[in-house]
Amino acid sequence: MKKLEGYSHGVNLGGWLSQCVHTKEHYDSFITEHDIETIKNWGLDHIRIPVDYDLVEADDGSYREDGFAYIQKAIDWCGKYGLNMVLDLHKTFGFSFDSGEGESGFFENEAYQNRFYRLWDQFAQRFGKYHERLCFELLNEVTKKEYCDAWNRIAETCVKRIRAFAPDIQILLGGYYNNSIEALKDLALPFDDKIVYNFHCYEPLIFTHQGAGWVDGMPRLFRMRINSTYKEYADYARKNIASCQDCVSSFDPSARMGIEFFERLMDEAVRVAEERDVALYCGEFGVIELAEAVDTLEWYRLICTCMDRHGIGRAAWSYKKMDFGLADPHMDPVREEILKLL
Repeated sequence: MKKLEGYSHGVNLGGWLSQCVHTKEHYDSFITEHDIETIKNWGLDHIRIPVDYDLVEADDGSYREDGFAYIQKAIDWCGKYGLNMVLDLHKTFGFSFDSGEGESGFFENEAYQNRFYRLWDQFAQRFGKYHERLCFELLNEVTKKEYCDAWNRIAETCVKRIRAFAPDIQILLGGYYNNSIEALKDLALPFDDKIVYNFHCYEPLIFTHQGAGWVDGMPRLFRMRINSTYKEYADYARKNIASCQDCVSSFDPSARMGIEFFERLMDEAVRVAEERDVALYCGEFGVIELAEAVDTLEWYRLICTCMDRHGIGRAAWSYKKMDFGLADPHMDPVREEILKLL
């Protein structure tokens, strides 16, 4: 299977230029050059930087040069420390993976789509020249399956426009259900040989998001251990996640969580990638800070071992804060071991 060279072991800078208060004070303090140096010293080879359209666009769609300057600064820092970078558009005008953002209408509104294309024209013109150490990710986590056909059409149009300015840059595409593995088979066939299929993996959600207040139905005080039985996983998910997805019923109910879960999970992604001759990349994966640190380490061991077997590059969520921070104090007992796995 194809590999996305130079993007094997990475981390997200979530919360810096996306999912944040969009102020100069925040941009200047949340991530500094020292953090990029730290990530390099961790032994990683790239960072994924989510950005919101608010960073670079005013309400009327005009562009904010100071916002583009922060992206340029990140590219320059990565160049200085020998890191590659994924530029991920986390939110566009009219769509966010988080319904709480109040963005809507993108998949139905041609004007919103044209605004999206124009923004990617800007990114391509400004940053396409860094194609040897930069990838583009068109949009983070399309949500509903009903958007699939529209998204395939929008993505193809956008890729073709990008190619006018950046013919050699790798472009990451993910699908519905928030970049689920299930959606990969329904992505359009690759438009050229520089398309990468992108997925996110927080499975089993009942473990990685235990106690997460934003998961519908999840009690804030719910906790569980990684080595629970598959029956316990099924029972906990049914009780604590409103829209529970069955991902464990095919396993021996009395057996405990093991690498076989992730191997089966990855099977379809690997099959699709091999059939279409595309590289696979996991743009987000991680465990909430509420889990026991030793259990978080074991989850990373299982999923990273599986991704290593298939040559799947990845970026953990997230470097700091955002409820998943690898640099935060709760990870002190296990961070060094996790970094060996990432």
